[in-house]
Amino acid sequence: MKEIAKISGIAYLMIFISGFYANFAVLESLLDINNPSITTANFINNHSQFGNGLLGFVMMLFFDALLVWSLFGLTKSISKNITYLASFFRLLHALFFGIALFKLWNIYQLTFNASNSVTLQHRVMKLLLDFDTLWTVGLLFFGIHLIVLGYLALKSQYIPKALGLLLLLAAIGYIIDGMAKLFMPNYIDYKDVFEVIVIMPSVIGEFSFTVWLLIKGFKKQRGLQNAKFV
Repeated sequence: MKEIAKISGIAYLMIFISGFYANFAVLESLLDINNPSITTANFINNHSQFGNGLLGFVMMLFFDALLVWSLFGLTKSISKNITYLASFFRLLHALFFGIALFKLWNIYQLTFNASNSVTLQHRVMKLLLDFDTLWTVGLLFFGIHLIVLGYLALKSQYIPKALGLLLLLAAIGYIIDGMAKLFMPNYIDYKDVFEVIVIMPSVIGEFSFTVWLLIKGFKKQRGLQNAKFV
C-alpha cells in the first residue's frame, strides 16, 4: 500500500509540474484570444516552444492514466464498486483530454514553416476552440471523479477526512467553471472570477492530497484490514 501511495503522489506531482508548464508557461503565453493573427504568428515563430508544451501535455496525460490504476489500488479496500466508478470518470477525463490534444497536434503540424495567412488563422482558432471545449468536457468528468474520490476519502479509515472535504470543494470548482464555460455566452467577461473559483480549491485540495500521499500517506498501516465497506 505504501508503494501505491508513493506512485500516486509522484504521478500527481508530475501532473502539477507538466500541466502548469504546458498550459500556463507555454500555451497561455502564445495566445491572444482577441487577435488570431498574433496567436498564429506566435505558434509559427515559437514552434519549438509550442512543441515542448505539447510534450508537457502528453506527460500530463500519461501520469493521469497512471493515476487511474494507482488510485484504484489505493481506495479499492474502501468500496470496490465505488472505486470502479471513480476510475471510470477519471478515464473519461483522460479520453477527452487525449482527443483534445490531437487538436493541438494539428496546430503544431499546420504551423510548421507556415506563412501567416487568414485561412491558417481561421483553422488555428477553430482548433483552439475545439481543444478548449473538449478539455472542458473532460474536466467536468474529472470534477465528478473528485466527488467520488472525496466520498471515498470521507468513508476511509486511513485517509484524513479533511482531504475528502478539500477534494469535494475542488470538484465543485471544476464543475462550476466547466458549466459556465460551456453554457454562459459572456463567460469571458467573468473568466478571472471563474479561474479563481476553480484554481484555488483545486490547487489546495489536490496538492494537499499529493503531499499526504508523498510524505504522510500510509506510514502506519494499522487498521487497514478494517477499512472495507460494501
